[in-house]
Amino acid sequence: MKADVLIVGGGLVGCTAALMLARDGVDVVLVEAAGLHGQASGANAGSIHLQIPYAEFCELGEQWATRFADVLPMMRRSVALWEALGDELGDDCAVTRRGGLLVAETAEQMALIEKKAAIERAGGVDTEVIDRAELRSLAPYIAERMIGAAWCRQEGKGNPLRAGPAIARAARAAGAQLIERCAVLSLERERSGWRAHTSSGAITAGRVVNAAGASAARVAAMAGVDIDVAGFPIQATVTEAAEPIVPHLVYSAAARLTLKQMGNGTIVIGGGWPSRVSRDGRLCVSAASLAANMGTARATVPAVGRLRAVRTWPAFVNGTTDWLPLLGEAPGARGFFLALFPWMGFTGAPITARVVSDLVLGRTADVDPSLLMAA
Repeated sequence: MKADVLIVGGGLVGCTAALMLARDGVDVVLVEAAGLHGQASGANAGSIHLQIPYAEFCELGEQWATRFADVLPMMRRSVALWEALGDELGDDCAVTRRGGLLVAETAEQMALIEKKAAIERAGGVDTEVIDRAELRSLAPYIAERMIGAAWCRQEGKGNPLRAGPAIARAARAAGAQLIERCAVLSLERERSGWRAHTSSGAITAGRVVNAAGASAARVAAMAGVDIDVAGFPIQATVTEAAEPIVPHLVYSAAARLTLKQMGNGTIVIGGGWPSRVSRDGRLCVSAASLAANMGTARATVPAVGRLRAVRTWPAFVNGTTDWLPLLGEAPGARGFFLALFPWMGFTGAPITARVVSDLVLGRTADVDPSLLMAA
């Protein structure tokens, strides 16, 4: 099989890049080792982030946050692309933006929130710091002991279970070939590009896009490229449906938490709590993480405490130590492109696909050059 571009990885980034390239007339083949959107793209909690993550701000410091702020304009453009994609797909993927709240219960937490918000504003994200009275007026469902919050009107949520299939359908309709259960076994350079040996046979392509998420380091190694990305086991939980309670995306400064209510009334609770990996390599739910995550959710939004958890699921998410995206042509591997947005992949998928598609086609990408691998 031959193609202009081979994409490795059938998650949101890979399928969106396939859609964008196919619409530009490129002959695209995408291969996915398992099923489309079967990993993090279909298992994440659907948060649309713009705030700098609070736990990492506390752990890594202001210098790290200032560097991460260079990513914020890219994230803002990605959110705009999510909304534009709805019109193209004929499915809004339940993307809504009613704002995000990072709530605090101590003066120390509020002081850190204020420092973080100042860095976000410098990066173009409109984050306000609000006091107890403003928080009670905006979000009366939040626990009364909370003394204030960071309020970001631009944040929101979407439904990964709708987004992935909708994008894949559109990519196929545009002419892209999406091949499931096709693992890349090796890559070798050829004069005119690359040859991928897969479980379904050989594929030759002029360019290769690595959008393999948590498996991206292994794929990159086949091309002789060493990258700092790994798979981290996390988990999330969904509750039974309830009447409208939470219109916003909610975080807590006390412990890891993302909490949002979907259109069907269910509440999705996450935040990056770790799941377990069994001895045979299977992902398993961690009871300790589940208890801590649910405890934080109930302490932040008391009404959640009366709801039953319906399902908890584990997943691998790709992450890097600095949280910065890995984008562009890999140095020393002509024609081999990286398309990875660690930790916040749902938020960053559309812009990651757009940037890499532009670079593959030789166009100037609308992104800070310091974020590109070849910069």
